[in-house]
Amino acid sequence: MKHLGKISVVLVLVLSLAACADKNSPNYQYMPNMYEPVGYETYQGVDNGLFPNGTEAMLPAENTIARGYMPYKFENTPEGKDLARVEPSPLDSLQMESNLSKGKELYDIYCAICHGPKGKGQGTLVKREKILGVPSYDDVARNITVGSTYHTIYYGLNSMGSYAAQLANEEEMWQVSEYVMKLKEDLTK
Repeated sequence: MKHLGKISVVLVLVLSLAACADKNSPNYQYMPNMYEPVGYETYQGVDNGLFPNGTEAMLPAENTIARGYMPYKFENTPEGKDLARVEPSPLDSLQMESNLSKGKELYDIYCAICHGPKGKGQGTLVKREKILGVPSYDDVARNITVGSTYHTIYYGLNSMGSYAAQLANEEEMWQVSEYVMKLKEDLTK
């Protein structure tokens, strides 16, 4: 019985201390520097003495491009698309099978959701009526070429946005473009 009394007294003390704790104020911290980092925003005006104007990073010099990147030579205009229409694919024709298989793989990931697996414009989103007006690749009015397909992937067209950021490099965009032309060829047989 004496033990039950001692346990109940200790339990009452613990509960009273827990009830008095303020949940809005922080508890003791063992190493506060690890919990409260000093964050710097990249182009904010924090004067740290490293770069001019108090920035944390410098903007690249004008007219520079990233390493390994070449800008597309045609502009995002109707005239640029007409110029791109006659552009041939720079991919090696001896590697056509591997390019088409890689293009199919990428097409199935990024394009088939709207354009459909066969290029008929009946992808999953079209069937569910989430988007409307995706034409088939065999539509005579489209008159697509491998160059115009690349231009569309690079810049986007109408409600289709650019896919240049999703595809890793120019080679992947050309592979998808060649695969689209194969789908068009299969539809027009």
